[in-house]
Amino acid sequence: MRRLLKYLKKHPVVTVLAPLFKMLEASFELFVPLVVARMVDVGIGQQRSGSLWQMGGILILLGIVGFGFSVTAQYFAAKSAVSAGMAMRNDLFAHINTLSYKEIDTVGTSTLINRMTNDINQVQNGINMFLRLFLRSPFVVFGAMIMAFTVNVRAALPFAAAIPLLLVVVFAILLVSMPLYRRVQKQVDKVLLSTRENLLGIRVVRAFNHQDSEMKHFRQESTDLFERQIHVGKISALLNPLTYVIINLGIITILWSGGRQVYIGGLTQGQVIALINYMSQILAELIKLANLIILLSKSMASLNRVNQVFDMRPSIDGEGLPLKRRGKEGTPAVQFKNVSFRYTDTGKETLSCLSFKAMPGQTIGIIGGTGSGKTSLVSLIPRFYDVSEGEVLINGQDVKTLAPASIRSHIGLVPQKAQLFKGTLRENIRWGKPDATDEDIYQALGTAQASDFVDSRREGLELMIEQDGGNLSGGQKQRLTIARALVRRPGILILDDSASALDFATDAKLRKAIRQDTKQMTVFLVSQRVSAIKNADQIIVLDDGHIEGIGTHDVLLASCPVYKEIYESQVSGQEVEHHADA
Repeated sequence: MRRLLKYLKKHPVVTVLAPLFKMLEASFELFVPLVVARMVDVGIGQQRSGSLWQMGGILILLGIVGFGFSVTAQYFAAKSAVSAGMAMRNDLFAHINTLSYKEIDTVGTSTLINRMTNDINQVQNGINMFLRLFLRSPFVVFGAMIMAFTVNVRAALPFAAAIPLLLVVVFAILLVSMPLYRRVQKQVDKVLLSTRENLLGIRVVRAFNHQDSEMKHFRQESTDLFERQIHVGKISALLNPLTYVIINLGIITILWSGGRQVYIGGLTQGQVIALINYMSQILAELIKLANLIILLSKSMASLNRVNQVFDMRPSIDGEGLPLKRRGKEGTPAVQFKNVSFRYTDTGKETLSCLSFKAMPGQTIGIIGGTGSGKTSLVSLIPRFYDVSEGEVLINGQDVKTLAPASIRSHIGLVPQKAQLFKGTLRENIRWGKPDATDEDIYQALGTAQASDFVDSRREGLELMIEQDGGNLSGGQKQRLTIARALVRRPGILILDDSASALDFATDAKLRKAIRQDTKQMTVFLVSQRVSAIKNADQIIVLDDGHIEGIGTHDVLLASCPVYKEIYESQVSGQEVEHHADA
């Protein structure tokens, strides 16, 4: 709650004025039954048309003033809620960007998206309704009861019995239903997760004809949600009938006792109508209050989930020393010293006791089977994760002592999945170097074998790229991400299986251009193709997180059975020619 109050305090005026204007609206509403009573007693009972016109005018005036206060209050409440929601969403987005890969992997991207959108929207709705009703509804309930007693103490006694009974019923139902609403919300998260997973992987689902099994899984999650909603709905459905029964019993009591007093002259007909109107106002406000509490329970559950993300602390903070651009003479550009790594504290080791050196200007090839730890190894260099044991050194400095931003400004990374963003081609390439000139961009495109495809487009560098590069082929996206990394002229270049969508001819041209253009860079080339890494200065062979061999292509063929097996499995038929040409 303290975090939420911090956001509300940023707009104190509207946050305070919203409930105050609602109370002013309620004050005018409480006078309506008395005006109606006078219309009945004087205007109709005594047949005084002037009084009817006068009271009618007062009712219209009360309605206009009340409407003005209500609109103003709702504007202030909406402004306060939207402002708090926007500030919370911005802060949460900024906080998520400080989290390391470890925390993001633990929580999951779909969960974080849900917290950023649905949960904050739920909190925002809760703030809006709270500011509008948390003072108004209790004020009307107790105000109506007081006004009823000012009309006639004896006739208003049913209020004293009905209101406590109504409160007991309302809060008993809420006590049972609120935990059930939390379970419903958890199941909604599961349905959203299932939906997102299916839609993002829809091509894979169709490719393997898994539509039926995915539909079965979704129906199960949807059925569980349906059953929970029906269960809580049955309990909540008791609220209106029970409250109406109590209110109607109160009205019957008022009519019975009030009728007797009208007969003996103790009450007027208008006063009986006023009492009934006050009872109806109490009913309406208690139902609003119950719905508010239900909404607040959902909002509090959402706020707790948002706070869980806020309370997460990054395992890798942004503090540290700046990276030296050059080490001392003879210092490796990158060095692994007995490095072991696991993704979770209690999980199996993904990498075990890795040690190697990469000198400035060297090209290091990394090869191994699926799941051997290739991507995990190169992810430790830009400090996306911290090692479990050992040290990773860049230019002789332990990466744990360095600021992550300083390390990453020295590295050009091309990940396995080519990721582009909505915007022009120029804007995407400038992610690597914000002040890159068109000449810099075209040079990087040429090295990445993308200049021909760019020149063939009329828009050139102004080509608009859709979200995730939806209007480009897989090979085009990979070449553009390579250009994005090259344009910054990094000291260390990491290519993580970044040419998997290219044909052999284009891949060979790309490797040749990179060798010529990156002589001053230390290049880590991750691939499952022997042809891609055979000319590297050193090749690291990984198998189940262990180094099975380090050396040149010829040395490994003679000394490393794992490398020889990979080589022989790939060199066959037409591929031999490409290997010979590479």
